[in-house]
Amino acid sequence: MSERFIVTGGAGFIGSNIVAALNARGDDNILVVDDLGTDEKWKSLVGLRYDDYMDKDSFRRTVRDGKLTGISAVFHMGACSATTEMDAAYLADNNYRVTQELCEWSLRNGARFIYASSGATYGDGALGYSDADAVTPTLRPLNMYGYSKHMFDLWALRNRKLNQIVGLKFFNVYGPREDHKADMRSVVHKAYGQILATGAVKLFKSYKPEYRDGEQVRDFVYVKDAVNVCLYFDRNRQVSGLYNVGTGTCRTWLDLARAVFAAMGRSPNIEFMDMPESLRSKYQYHTEAEVGKLRAAGYDTPFTSLEDGVREYVTEYLSRWT
Repeated sequence: MSERFIVTGGAGFIGSNIVAALNARGDDNILVVDDLGTDEKWKSLVGLRYDDYMDKDSFRRTVRDGKLTGISAVFHMGACSATTEMDAAYLADNNYRVTQELCEWSLRNGARFIYASSGATYGDGALGYSDADAVTPTLRPLNMYGYSKHMFDLWALRNRKLNQIVGLKFFNVYGPREDHKADMRSVVHKAYGQILATGAVKLFKSYKPEYRDGEQVRDFVYVKDAVNVCLYFDRNRQVSGLYNVGTGTCRTWLDLARAVFAAMGRSPNIEFMDMPESLRSKYQYHTEAEVGKLRAAGYDTPFTSLEDGVREYVTEYLSRWT
């Protein structure tokens, strides 16, 4: 009998891409867990092969009741990823407590546990972007989403779980199957729509003198690379810990916008707009993953360049659905 996998957030962005990658390697004995709600997230599941689907609340009860058996690995990507979510109690339960419960269940039942942390745990980056265990307790996230992820990282570290499980600190991931994410879509997706509608892209102005408008930087990661890292740790179960998932090279928002224009065969037309007051104190001006720990863990596959990732995303996916 083939291995059985659980993918929480399986209709979401990274989760549905994990299901697609498992299918590509011949695995379809998959339990997809998600909250389909009333939006069009369900479309991410169309064309994918999986054994069963379960609503997240039913799944949580099933885990608590000990009714799941025969699971080889859990890819726990399910979470509220809205950096603007203000309900701290909801985030603490949904992003921290649920992860804790599923982690403990996985360890009791011999299932590999791979979960999504976030680059948002690094806050404004003043303390750097090291994923070393000694650094983790010093981090200061800027929003409750980042803190909810940090809460679990800290719990896993304090309780010595990180030598048995894998946490992945995803930086700015973009790529196919993110259409349903509304305002949390990548700027690649938003820019493509803006260019089609108006011929221009709007980026935030800078409010720090050391950064010119559009030259705030991020570590942009193509979703296929993020998924490859997930599958690497499924295949290499002797390696555990908390790892950054980024290219290790930061790029500007201007670089990203120009890559979208180039992929669409158009000349750049970039405008700058005011940043909402509510975001200015929580805005990250610089992110760049330190990837030495990931490389030392044996992951040696090169990451896709921003230009190549954007070109593939635009030409092979976005342009085919518009």
